[in-house]
Amino acid sequence: MATAVTTTVTELPESRVSVSVEVAAEEIQRSLETQARKLGREMKVPGFRTGKIPPAVVIQRIGREPILDEAVRGRLTDWYMKAVDASGIAPVGDPDVDLGKLPDEGKPLTFSFEVGVRPTATLGRYRELEVTKREPVVAPQVVEDQIQEMRERFARLEVVDRPAQNGDFVLLDFVGTIDGEPFEGGEGRDQLVEIGAGLRIDGFEEGLVGLSAGETKTVDATFPEDYGAKHVAGKPAQFQFSVKEVKHKDLPELDDDFASDAAGYDTLDELRELIAKELLEHDEKQVENEFRAAALDAAVADATVDVPEALVTARAQELLDRMMHSLSHQGISKAHYLQISGKTEEELVEESKPDAEIALRREAVLTAIIDAEKIEPTEAQLLDALEGAAEKEQMSRQKLLDRLRSAGRVDILAKEIAAEQAIDLVVKTATPVSPQAAEEKKPKAAEKKKASAAKKEPAAKKKAPVKTQGDKSEELWTPDEEAAGAAAKGKLWTPGG
Repeated sequence: MATAVTTTVTELPESRVSVSVEVAAEEIQRSLETQARKLGREMKVPGFRTGKIPPAVVIQRIGREPILDEAVRGRLTDWYMKAVDASGIAPVGDPDVDLGKLPDEGKPLTFSFEVGVRPTATLGRYRELEVTKREPVVAPQVVEDQIQEMRERFARLEVVDRPAQNGDFVLLDFVGTIDGEPFEGGEGRDQLVEIGAGLRIDGFEEGLVGLSAGETKTVDATFPEDYGAKHVAGKPAQFQFSVKEVKHKDLPELDDDFASDAAGYDTLDELRELIAKELLEHDEKQVENEFRAAALDAAVADATVDVPEALVTARAQELLDRMMHSLSHQGISKAHYLQISGKTEEELVEESKPDAEIALRREAVLTAIIDAEKIEPTEAQLLDALEGAAEKEQMSRQKLLDRLRSAGRVDILAKEIAAEQAIDLVVKTATPVSPQAAEEKKPKAAEKKKASAAKKEPAAKKKAPVKTQGDKSEELWTPDEEAAGAAAKGKLWTPGG
């Protein structure tokens, strides 16, 4: 059987491509007949049982062109994805599709699309890089903060017969008005408000100080300009309070009994040691994540990657769309998120651009390393990568891998593993350098660069230097350099991450 989809790729400027696609005539005929069967299930034709009308009869009665048009539009996304796989491109953003005209009977369908693609990288150094790596540490205050959080969880609220103070909880009813008129969300019953919690409404919590149970009071308050609810943002309001109870937070004593009750340890010192140990282990993992990210970004910084602005915008939109898709599974719609964020979709896309550019540069460099090192995951590595998923699906790794193959998704898995192996190569060959040593090396590197620049030819006669993989430099990469801004957050992009 002929390949269902064949493609021809034409490179365009600004990291874009044009892809001409041909869908085999046999595939078009199958899609036409499938669509005709769907329509036939709802038709009534004398001499045929409902749902058993042959596709040829449906096509004869309705007409080939309208059925084919619906069939093609229903399959276009699938054919686009097959064209992406067949052409080997890595698209960024949505494609501009030119569907063209519907094919005559027995002829293939041809269509084309333009789309941004992952930029290409010219590698610099990516082996034996010097990368800053700090020592894991746990500040004593962080341990105490953890213990304080535990005390807060074991705290009790006790009703007190006195005016409310900062830190107290007040049970109250309130009604808010703006210009004398009630507003949406401005009324509450049996609300428990902590004075000093920071509600961001200037004057609201402060107005509760000094009130006792049974008292009422009207206070002036002002919503901040950036308040999430746009209909009240920046507006002055009045709130009428009716206090029902004043409660004081009673924290447990910080002693051995607390350690026993809260965590089952004999002494408070033992509890502190446990917390410090767990925090240190967490920071050790964080240090490794930071080093891994900084090592990759060091390789990115030494590479040459041209990332057009349009490509950055397209990826930023993708990042936002992914986040919205994830939030939709939590019951949060895009409209609701935009409302609570107080920002437009365009503003959120603009905010995502720095992360989008970093991601594109990392992808380009990782792809170049994979090609340069000829990294190709083995069958055993594919199976190992499916260990967790296979256990979750309650099936063997081999069966899950076979399922991925039949669905045409093994290449995606292989690319993810290859990217991880490329990062591993950069990290394993990198030399960790303490932050102190990095700071000491910076002035020397700057002086050497300045001296080297002074010896060069006049600017009009300069030639661009060519970087090679083996080229070494005295300049030291540190995570606080410009290109490593995202890495310092401990967030490392990997395909499928």
